[in-house]
Amino acid sequence: MSIIKTGSAAYQSLGKQGKASVSTESGALTNYPYGFNTRFEDSSQKGSNPEELIAAAHASCFTMALSIALEKAGYTDGKLLTQAAVHLDEVDGGFAISKSALILQASVVGMEESEFIKIAQDAKDNCPVSKLLNAEITLKTNFA
Repeated sequence: MSIIKTGSAAYQSLGKQGKASVSTESGALTNYPYGFNTRFEDSSQKGSNPEELIAAAHASCFTMALSIALEKAGYTDGKLLTQAAVHLDEVDGGFAISKSALILQASVVGMEESEFIKIAQDAKDNCPVSKLLNAEITLKTNFA
């Protein structure tokens, strides 16, 4: 069985001054602007960039995987909030995504922190987006 989800991107007037948009199959993004300026220069402009989209995908995938794993372990009452910071670094005259840093704020009723950390680490290692990324992936947890 293969589940296929799609996204698309369009670019007109090529290069740094080009106008670009990104869309998702679900319609969560429809012709949402992105481009060189929102990626490298002016973060105050309306628009996205590939790194923040990857960050959102990684945070949501990891959080869902952890939620399901916690339920399988018998926990149903809690709260998870994950932030992902994707690092884009200049390397050898080009750019590379070098790291996705996950920061997790969590509370799970009736759970010991040591068990939580073990389950969270497994979710980080095994969520589909973690497996896709060929970058260092770190996880910092704040358990209450």
